[in-house]
Amino acid sequence: MSYEEVRFARDCNAVQIPQGNTVVIPSGTGAFVTQSLGGSYTLQVPSLGGLFRVAGADADAIGKQVATAETAGAGSTGPVTEESIWDQLKGVYDPEIPVNIVDLGLVYDMRIEDVGGGQSRVDVKMTLTAPGCGMGGPISMDAKHRIETLPGVAEANVDVVWDPPWSPQMISPEGRAKLGMD
Repeated sequence: MSYEEVRFARDCNAVQIPQGNTVVIPSGTGAFVTQSLGGSYTLQVPSLGGLFRVAGADADAIGKQVATAETAGAGSTGPVTEESIWDQLKGVYDPEIPVNIVDLGLVYDMRIEDVGGGQSRVDVKMTLTAPGCGMGGPISMDAKHRIETLPGVAEANVDVVWDPPWSPQMISPEGRAKLGMD
């Protein structure tokens, strides 16, 4: 497997994987891009001894194009649809697994409530592959942000739940194929 080598051009906030701690990676630090999905980057940083997630908004720090807000429904009118929300959630990735949270089977429930004025509140319940994973906050915040970029969404709530416990059997056929499980 080949990873792209990069060097940080400026100090940059990153999230330590799997702990979920925010750290500052100093300018000049060398790293290897191990995953680039959903607009964020997973990096192996040998001098810091681990994996780190860099948000798309900070992509310039590693010589990449800064990600713009996902606007799958931009220009559309009318109420938000379930399909548009599922599409946004398919852009959210666990930084250690190259499959989106929908195909991993991490999204348990999604509800849309009309709050008037052509606006909706979206409530999502999701889980993680392991209860001790510190990435729950960053992953759920990414999902919330992506949903809130949709026209017609006034508010989004993404709650991490543990019941029922996740298992590999929840992975979709598409996810299983990407992971070489079938």
